[in-house]
Amino acid sequence: MKRPEPRRCVLDARHDSRDTVFDALARDLGFPAQWGRNLDALYDVLRADIAGPIEIVWRAGAGGRDLDAIRAVLRDVARERRDVVLKED
Repeated sequence: MKRPEPRRCVLDARHDSRDTVFDALARDLGFPAQWGRNLDALYDVLRADIAGPIEIVWRAGAGGRDLDAIRAVLRDVARERRDVVLKED
């Protein structure tokens, strides 16, 4: 049986703020329209509301110090869900 293609989001230098990262994740991964747009809501929606497999690519140049918390949430979810992969270039 063929594995389904993962939902995929690539974050790069264009994603330089919390809003641009949240927008890309929501759009590319199919978040519900009314998710909370905060770290707790990000964790919750990725942990339980989005079917996998999911692949998130965090490329060099994405974010900055203020986005380290988002990256930490993505790492936590990837550790907890076998069908979520976070690739960090």
